Amino acid sequence: MHARSQHRPAAISAHTPEHELIARAATGDGAAFEQLMRRHNRLLFRTARSILKNDAEAEDAVQEAYLRAWRALGDFRTESRLSTWLVRIVANEALGRLRRTGASVIPLEAAMLADDPETQAALTDAPDRAPEQAALRTQIRALLEARIDLLPEVYRTVFMLRAVEEMSVEEVALALDIPPATVRTRFFRARSLLREGLAGAMDAAITEVHAFDGARCDRIVVKVLAAAVAQGLCDPK
Repeated sequence: MHARSQHRPAAISAHTPEHELIARAATGDGAAFEQLMRRHNRLLFRTARSILKNDAEAEDAVQEAYLRAWRALGDFRTESRLSTWLVRIVANEALGRLRRTGASVIPLEAAMLADDPETQAALTDAPDRAPEQAALRTQIRALLEARIDLLPEVYRTVFMLRAVEEMSVEEVALALDIPPATVRTRFFRARSLLREGLAGAMDAAITEVHAFDGARCDRIVVKVLAAAVAQGLCDPK
C-alpha cells in the first residue's frame, strides 16, 4: 500500500498549475476539470452573455461548451492559452444557438431613434437621483448592461472581452478569429456608442457588468460534472 500511495497524484487546489489540471482532466479527472471551470467560468459566461443577451441561455451555452472542450482536451496544445481556446468554443456555441433561433440584434443607433418611451428611458435616463451611492452604482450598472445588450453583436462581444475581461487585442483576435485591426476598430466603435449618455459613469461601474456570483458558478460546475459523468467523461465522485 505504501508503494502504491507514492504514485497517487497530488490533491487538486486553487494553486495547481494549469498545465497539470489540463493533463489530468484529459484523462477523466473530474476534480481537475472542476478547477479549470472555476478559473474560467466568469470569462466564458460573459462571452456567451454578450452574444445571447440572456442569462439562462448563456449558462446553457457555457455548459455545452465545457463538455465539448472536455471531449477535445486531449488535442489541446498547451503552448496556447487555454482561456483563448475556451472563448472560441463558447463563442461558436453561442453563435450557433443564435442562428438556430433566428434571433435578430437591434443596432444601438436604431434603438436610440425608437419612439418607445421605455427604450428611450433605458438609454437616456440619468441614474443620479438615488439617495445612496450603492443604489446609484446599481442603477448605472443596469443602464450600462442594457446599452451593451443593444450593441450590434460584432461590437458587443469584442467590448466584453476587451473592456470587461481585459483580454489583449491579440487574444481577442485569436479567440474570435478576426484580425487585430478589426478588434481595435470594433472596440473603439463600441466605446463611442456606449459613452453617449453615460460619460464617466461607465468606467465607475464597468467591473460589475453581468456580475458572476458564486451561485451561478456552482450551478454551472454541478451541471457540467453531472453531464460529464452521464457521458462517460469522468467517474462519479
